[in-house]
Amino acid sequence: MDLIRAIIIAIVEGLTEYLPVSSTAHMIFTSSFFGIQEDEFVKMFQVSIQFGAILAVVFLYWKKFFDFKNIKFYLKLGVAVLPALVLGKLFDDKIETVLEKPIPIAVVLILGGVILLFIDQIFTKHTIDDEKDITFKKALTIGFWQCLAMMPGTSRSAASIIGGMQQNLTRKAAAEFSFFLAVPTMLAVTFYSIFVKDWNHNGIEQKGYEMIFATPENTMSFFVGNLVAFVVAVIAIKFFIGVLTKYGFKPWGWYRIIAGILLLIYFGWVK
Repeated sequence: MDLIRAIIIAIVEGLTEYLPVSSTAHMIFTSSFFGIQEDEFVKMFQVSIQFGAILAVVFLYWKKFFDFKNIKFYLKLGVAVLPALVLGKLFDDKIETVLEKPIPIAVVLILGGVILLFIDQIFTKHTIDDEKDITFKKALTIGFWQCLAMMPGTSRSAASIIGGMQQNLTRKAAAEFSFFLAVPTMLAVTFYSIFVKDWNHNGIEQKGYEMIFATPENTMSFFVGNLVAFVVAVIAIKFFIGVLTKYGFKPWGWYRIIAGILLLIYFGWVK
């Protein structure tokens, strides 16, 4: 994968990580368009550049993340991330083996879009507008909702935000808690992909960091990709909060439906 393609994929990641449209789906479609999706380094890269997007949240909400007096905030995130850590370890690789293909993901994208069109009518009771009012039980429940994103195309952001609204959080509070929850979740996934998981790269079992430093091109792609993802994610988060607060989920629902249909057409399954 050359640097230009790495930058394009990183832009896609930064734009979509915190939107309810599935960053995984968009990166898979992008790499499939380039014809490089089957490359193990590309798969690892698509996971690891989420680190840049993670830093965007920490940067924008630094007062929250570095308020060490608010121990409950860290404990809530710890409780909320547990379901993803446990279920992700057990099932994520198996699910991706079956569903990490363009057609199934496009279908999930469309179905998720239909749900988003009606989600504001389904959950209308919004009594919690501050993270401090989120109980540990609610945090854990949102964590289980987030696990729906193990199915590629679902969207971690959409699943956790909808979970927040189901627990009576306002749109803004649900979105922000989703951002906060992304940090430990994506940090764990990134660490796993770089330092723990064995990737079969060109017939050789390698760790992620070994692939990153295997060639100067891979190293450059990794570090530039994370930087680009960080900058783009900062912009995307600010944009998303404004649109979500004003218009709700319908714009994202229609986007998912239209994008899914176009992708089905592109991949030749709809004539």
